[in-house]
Amino acid sequence: MSENLITLTRDVTAIQIPSGSSIHLPAGTSVLITQALGGTYTVIVPHQPGLFRIEAEDADALGKQARIQTSPTPVGTTTTITENDIWEVLKTCYDPEIPVNIVDLGLIYALTLEQQPEGAVVHVKMTLTAPGCGMGPVIANDAQKKIAALPGVHRAQVEVVWDPPWNPSRISAEGRKKLGIA
Repeated sequence: MSENLITLTRDVTAIQIPSGSSIHLPAGTSVLITQALGGTYTVIVPHQPGLFRIEAEDADALGKQARIQTSPTPVGTTTTITENDIWEVLKTCYDPEIPVNIVDLGLIYALTLEQQPEGAVVHVKMTLTAPGCGMGPVIANDAQKKIAALPGVHRAQVEVVWDPPWNPSRISAEGRKKLGIA
């Protein structure tokens, strides 16, 4: 394991999984990346219990290059966004413990897109695999930031809902394949 350890080059604030609490990891801390999907990194810190999520903007501390996000459309510029564009960006959002995106996990319950003169207004209703998961706000915020960064989006809202409760039957065929379940 020691040959796969990465030493943080600067201090970072990480999110403790599954509580969602912030934790300070100082420069010089050794970490092991267990998942690198959607621009974020799930890491183990030896001799410290649990997993931690490091955001894309802190990728440099891991010696990685941050994924470049698109920026919102400038005022006065017309770009038409489609539902397909929103679905595609949602497929770049991951639960830090599961290597399947939130769309293929069946966590997205509803997506509405309203074109307005200033740009699209997007509202997403999503759930989590377990009501007690503290990562809900983190995952929802990740989705909201990625949607809001799309050209043509004026405003994005991602709401976590619990009705109906999630169950594994909502996982797509692609998600089942990635998870190795029939």
